[in-house]
Amino acid sequence: MNTQSPARAGTPAPSESGPVAPTGPGLTPAFSPLYQQIKSLMLQSLQSGEWKPSAAIPSEIELAARFKVSQGTVRKAIDELAAENLLVRRQGKGTFVATHAEQQVQYRFLRLFPNSGDLQSEGPAQRHIVDCKRIRAVADIARALEIRAGDSVLQVRRVLAFQSVPTILEDLWLPGAPFKGLTAERLRSYGGPMYALFETEFGLRMVRAEEKVRAVLPDEDQCALLQVEANAPLLSVERTAYTYNDVPMELRRGIYRTDTHYYRNTLN
Repeated sequence: MNTQSPARAGTPAPSESGPVAPTGPGLTPAFSPLYQQIKSLMLQSLQSGEWKPSAAIPSEIELAARFKVSQGTVRKAIDELAAENLLVRRQGKGTFVATHAEQQVQYRFLRLFPNSGDLQSEGPAQRHIVDCKRIRAVADIARALEIRAGDSVLQVRRVLAFQSVPTILEDLWLPGAPFKGLTAERLRSYGGPMYALFETEFGLRMVRAEEKVRAVLPDEDQCALLQVEANAPLLSVERTAYTYNDVPMELRRGIYRTDTHYYRNTLN
């Protein structure tokens, strides 16, 4: 186990004597609690792939030795990462990197619930890839993904059905370079959630998302794919999903049926 702090050369490692502040010409000292500094260093390990999805991270004792801080400071940093669903504590086993492949988190960003029962009781979604192609990003897609207009993006259209009822129609845009090699065949052949595919085959984990929700009526194509009437009330949900350091990696526009499901969010 490497017990050297991963702090950059010339930057002092965190210590129990107090937080480290950046110094240099034109820099204003900025102080943060020590556990927040440890959290940032642990995020670097997650982002770099040192700790991979579903793998165990070093123990609190090992991390305390590595970062030269107390075990309590490490525990507080881990508590925050667990609260953000980046790490998962397992009693008697240790702490693991969260993954979208796990049953309890694979629907982490999905806020649509059946009128009776829950997502688990109605079974896994049946996924149908309608289209998958590479295109040039138009202005609004480029802006959402923080790339240049005209850059390559992968556009995917798919339908999610629950208990054989088409329920969600989604259009997705992914930046072309990080998802090089992703094809409709790979999407169709993968049995798990799409975000788990991004983790396992492309090393990209979506860690948070922002959504905009509004009520809409379907157009002709949406009526056909969701098997609804033209006056059916639907929800339009636009989601931008981010990987570490708030880098946008997906723009997703979904149309949700509301006759068999409802949108639910928990506010803290």
